[in-house]
Amino acid sequence: MVTSPLKILFVASEVEGLVKTGGLADVARALPLNLARQGHDVRIILPFYQTLKRRDEARLIASRWLPTPPDRADISYRIYQLELDGVCVYLLDCPQYFERPQLYAENNQAYPDNGERFAFFCAAALHACEQQGFAPDIAHCNDWHTGLLPLLLKTRYAGNPFFQHTRSVISIHNAAFQGVFDRPQFWALPEITDYERRINYDYGHINLLKCGVLYADKINAVSPNYANELLTHLGAHGMANVFQQRASDLCGILNGCDYQDWDPASDSYLPATYDADHLDGKRLCKQTLQQEAGLPTADLPIYGMVCRLTEQKGVHLLIPTLTKFLQHQVQLVIVGSGDPSLATQLQAIAQQHADKFAFINAYDDRLAHLVEAGADFFLMPSLFEPCGLNQMYSLAYGTLPLVRAVGGLKDTVVDWDADPSRATGFCFNDPTASTLLDAMRRSLLHYLQEPERFAKVQRTAMQTRFNWADSVTQYEQMYRDALARGKH
Repeated sequence: MVTSPLKILFVASEVEGLVKTGGLADVARALPLNLARQGHDVRIILPFYQTLKRRDEARLIASRWLPTPPDRADISYRIYQLELDGVCVYLLDCPQYFERPQLYAENNQAYPDNGERFAFFCAAALHACEQQGFAPDIAHCNDWHTGLLPLLLKTRYAGNPFFQHTRSVISIHNAAFQGVFDRPQFWALPEITDYERRINYDYGHINLLKCGVLYADKINAVSPNYANELLTHLGAHGMANVFQQRASDLCGILNGCDYQDWDPASDSYLPATYDADHLDGKRLCKQTLQQEAGLPTADLPIYGMVCRLTEQKGVHLLIPTLTKFLQHQVQLVIVGSGDPSLATQLQAIAQQHADKFAFINAYDDRLAHLVEAGADFFLMPSLFEPCGLNQMYSLAYGTLPLVRAVGGLKDTVVDWDADPSRATGFCFNDPTASTLLDAMRRSLLHYLQEPERFAKVQRTAMQTRFNWADSVTQYEQMYRDALARGKH
C-alpha cells in the first residue's frame, strides 16, 4: 500500500554526532536518518548546548521570545539550524539554560533547575515549530527531558489550529530516569486543572516521564521484552500502574544497530579488519588489545566490558566474582567510567591481578571498538537493559555476549545451551554474583572444550542483523496508529 510521507519532529536532549552521553543519542541520530530515507520530512530539535560539536556550522535563522505566564518575563531564545547527514536539525539557543559545561550534571550532581531547563525546551520546541511554519504530523519525544511536550499539546495547544493534526509519541529509553522536580520549576505548565491531579507527585513534585506516558498518543519501549517489563512492578521503577493504564497504546520496537560504524570488515579503529569467513584479523586485534591493556600476549580467552560504571550495568555483581574467576587461565579488560567507588574497587583488583586483568578508567571510542574486536566474550550482566547496543556490536564482531536475560538483551542474544542451532551467546537470569560466575565458567568451559562449535556460534553471531529498516517499518505503523486516533 502506498502511503503519503509524514512530517515528523524528533525531540531529543542529545544526538550522536552533535552531543552524546549515552545510547539515546545513537537512536536520536539513526532513527531520524532512516525515516528520512523512507521519504518522510524529518526535523530534529535539540538544545544548543555549550558542548555541542559543529557549533560553528550552525546558521542563525530566527530570534524569538517565548511567551510565559503574566507573572514572568518572556524568555528570549534563538533558533539555529544545521544539517546532519541531510536531516534538518533545529538548535534552541538559550544561554541561561544551556550555556553550561555539561548537559545534565557536573561532578555527579544534577543541575538543580533541570526541570525548568527542559520545561523550557519542550515549550520552545512547539513555539519554534510555529515560528518556522512546520506543523508536524508526529512529535516524537524521547525520555523524561521531553515528557512535558505531549501534555502541552493536549492542554495549552489543544485549541491551536496549527497543531490540530499533530499527534505525539514518546520512546522510553530508560524508565529508571523519570525527571521528578518540584512544582515551581514548571512555569511552562498551563493553569492547574484536572490534568495536574494525574501527574502531581506527593509533596508538590511532578514526574516528567509520567507526563509523557499519560498524555502521548502512543508509547514505545525500545525492545519488546522491555515493553512487557514496564507493565510489571519489578520492571517499571515505580510506574507500573501508569504503564498499565496505557497498556493498549504501549509498543515495543527494538532499536536497530548502525552497522556503518560497527562493522569489523571496515572499522578504521582496528589494526586489522575481518569478517565471518576470514577471522585472522580478529586474532591481530586480540594481540593489540593485550598490548594496549598491558596484558601478556598469550593465547587465552579474553572477556571484555565497556560500560558506564553503575549498578544498572551489573558492575556490583561482577566485582565479587573477579577474584574467583581470575584463578582460571583467562584475561579480562574493562573500559569505563562513572561511580568512583566502583572504579576504586576495580582498580584494586586490577593491581592484584596485573597479569590477567586491566581496568581502564575512561571512555574512548577507539578502545571501545578494540575491545569489541579483540575480546572473545563481552560481559553485560545488567540489572535492567531497555534495549542495549553493545551486545549487538559484539555479535557483529564475533565476540559472544554474556548477558543477563532482561530487556533487549533477552530479545537479541540466544543462549548456547537453550537453542543450540541458533545460539549466539550466553544468558543467565538471577541478578546475583554467584549466578554470573556460573555463567562465566560455563562460557569458559565451552570455549576450551568445543572450539569447533565456538567458531560456528561466532559465525552465527556475525551473521545476525538488527537493521533499522525493519524497525522503521514498525515506527511508521505506530505513527499511523497515533494519527488514526481522535484528538483527546
